[in-house]
Amino acid sequence: MTNILNKIFKGKVKKILTNWRVILLIIFLIMAVWVISYNPSRQGVAIRSVAYNSSIHSAGIEKPAPNIMPMSREIILAIDNQPIQTTKDYFDIIESLEPNTTVDIRTSKESYRMYVRPTYDTTILDELEEYEAPVMINVTKEIDGEEVVVQEQKTETIVKTIERTVVDSETGETYTVSKEVNETNVITETKTRNKIHQEIIGKEEIGLSIYQAPTSNIKKGLDLEGGTRVILAPDEDVDDQQLEFLVEIIKSRLNVYGLSDISVRPFGFGEEKYIIVEIAGATKQEVVDLLSKQGKFEAKIKNETVFIGGEDITYVCTDSTCSRIYMCGEAGPEQWTCKFEFSIKLSAGAAKKFGEATGKLDIIEEQGNSFLSEPINLYLDDSEVDSLRIDSKLRGSETTDISISGAGSGRNKQEAALNADENRKELRTVLKTGSLPVKLNIENSVIISAIAGGEFVSNSIKVGLMAILSVGVVIFLIYRKLKISIPLLITSLSEVVLLLGLAALLKWNLDFAAIAGIIVVVGTGVDHLIVITDEVLRGESGAEITDWKKRFKTGFMIILIAFFTTSVAMIPLVFAGAGLLRGFAIITIAGLALGIFISRPAYGAVIEILMKD
Repeated sequence: MTNILNKIFKGKVKKILTNWRVILLIIFLIMAVWVISYNPSRQGVAIRSVAYNSSIHSAGIEKPAPNIMPMSREIILAIDNQPIQTTKDYFDIIESLEPNTTVDIRTSKESYRMYVRPTYDTTILDELEEYEAPVMINVTKEIDGEEVVVQEQKTETIVKTIERTVVDSETGETYTVSKEVNETNVITETKTRNKIHQEIIGKEEIGLSIYQAPTSNIKKGLDLEGGTRVILAPDEDVDDQQLEFLVEIIKSRLNVYGLSDISVRPFGFGEEKYIIVEIAGATKQEVVDLLSKQGKFEAKIKNETVFIGGEDITYVCTDSTCSRIYMCGEAGPEQWTCKFEFSIKLSAGAAKKFGEATGKLDIIEEQGNSFLSEPINLYLDDSEVDSLRIDSKLRGSETTDISISGAGSGRNKQEAALNADENRKELRTVLKTGSLPVKLNIENSVIISAIAGGEFVSNSIKVGLMAILSVGVVIFLIYRKLKISIPLLITSLSEVVLLLGLAALLKWNLDFAAIAGIIVVVGTGVDHLIVITDEVLRGESGAEITDWKKRFKTGFMIILIAFFTTSVAMIPLVFAGAGLLRGFAIITIAGLALGIFISRPAYGAVIEILMKD
């Protein structure tokens, strides 16, 4: 290859490669290629997100860090020694898993063992059984400077004598040594409850979201990778500070819900304010519902609010030991319902309100059980989701432990259980994050297919290469010199590589707008290279060119002015929050800057070396 170039460039390749402008370009190209880390043979599926306390999370796999490089993501390579090459391989194996079994998972980092959890249909029987429960007592504690009554388990301390045999190492004589220790035991009492019958109806989702293993560090945008784009509009006028606050709450909700690869950004035109939410790889309707709901949760006793979602909730259970789906049963023809419940912990202030509200109630007896005269009613966005009886032992108690319940329905047991699980996740999310200060309306919701995006990328690469080759042919026909058309083509390709390397380094999303920006950069770059070439070759045909620096400086000033003009036109799109055009503007400005300060000076140096003598 070097010999061919030497023949074309008349032995000047060494001089070109030792020019400092060309060396600078080569260094930046090597860095760009290293950052992109292109590996077309890579197989497996990448972990997009991990649901907290799911089967896969319990196995030890952690949720990927935000904004992690694509090539640094953990890749699933095999499940039970069956190799995973594509997403189809993964889903086929996951679908075949049986509940109550263990599965070995091998990833690019280490190996894990996962237990496949079953889902149950639980029936409460009329038959009673006895069980031991801890005795609860009220204890006054100081929390945040206030004396609060909380419930704790009653314990007793027992003095136990521990004996052990000691052997004298010199005489061989054995003797017994005793020691008294204090042992704390929880005091229990015998209670009765209804027996339950559980029937396995399927398996829990393992809690893993995946996609085909990336082959480079270039992040694909929603247009190319697929997912959901939702445009939200506040129901009332908000300022920029309130809009940013809404953005933070939405990010928190989606993170709690177990989704990653999320882009939430505000934008607006004048008084019109909007929020764009993009979720790569997600198509779930419940996510759209979660974004549109204000999420105002209230618990009331006799129309008196005792606690609300958000600040009043200090802990929400997601563990299977304190969160379950139960009592699935037929409610009609092709109509099933399943109930769910999970425990939460209240703040000290909310517990005090609960104690004050329950202290005013009477105790009533029903079928041998004691309850308070009023239930606690749960409301989500002013709609009642459940009404719970309160045990008489909680009367006047400033308890921090509360059980929340609800239900889901479907055409069969499996569908009802899945809907109950989704309702449970939504309610838990609202309880953790609180309500939105302003109701949001969905202006537009689009589900984007990744198939169309993949075809677009493939076609764009083919068309782009054809366009660059066509430009090279036209340049050769104009100048009739390979030593001009070849450097021009190499420079154009190098600018694309530099821009992709910068996009990978800064974790920009490559979407339709960004690709449009790259096309503009390539087209503008060719124009600038032609300007440099014409200025350098300007003069009568056959005349010796001596004022190289002056002519190059003139050509460079022309393209520098064009760069600043284009940048000034693009800057409003960057800072005005004009939504999808922002990526186009940033890519265009960055690409032109790389060309102006790195690749085009190198091209000018090459032309100067080749055209001298």
